[in-house]
Amino acid sequence: MSNENKQQMTAKQNIFQVIKFALFSASAGIIQFLTFTLLTELTDLKYMYRYLPALVLSVLWNFTFNRRYTFKSAANVPVAMLKVALFYCVFTPLSTWAGHMLTEAGINDYIVEIGTMLVNLVTEYLFCRFVVYRKSMNTRK
Repeated sequence: MSNENKQQMTAKQNIFQVIKFALFSASAGIIQFLTFTLLTELTDLKYMYRYLPALVLSVLWNFTFNRRYTFKSAANVPVAMLKVALFYCVFTPLSTWAGHMLTEAGINDYIVEIGTMLVNLVTEYLFCRFVVYRKSMNTRK
């Protein structure tokens, strides 16, 4: 197989990987948005107390499916989970703070939530692709 054919095959695999990540993340986004909506409509909790449980549920869902089906990783699960947890040790405080500031400034809670979810989609994919599963992609049989 020529180098050009290998590059084309790799490009197609990468595109397919991004699509799978986006689809699984969309399912996690539904979980996050439904949880956030329920907490918004049924409680008087501040933004961050509605956002955090919704985020945790979506992260658990997303990690499970993306590890197995998107990145097809046989890597040590606790190590991969720790790396993802480290990502969220940075993302969660920043996104919670930003969400709080934006909602306090009068921006609609749902707009803030959707914007945060989009930022999370992009940054989490890049982190998983180039840090968490960099050396273990396609190692699962």
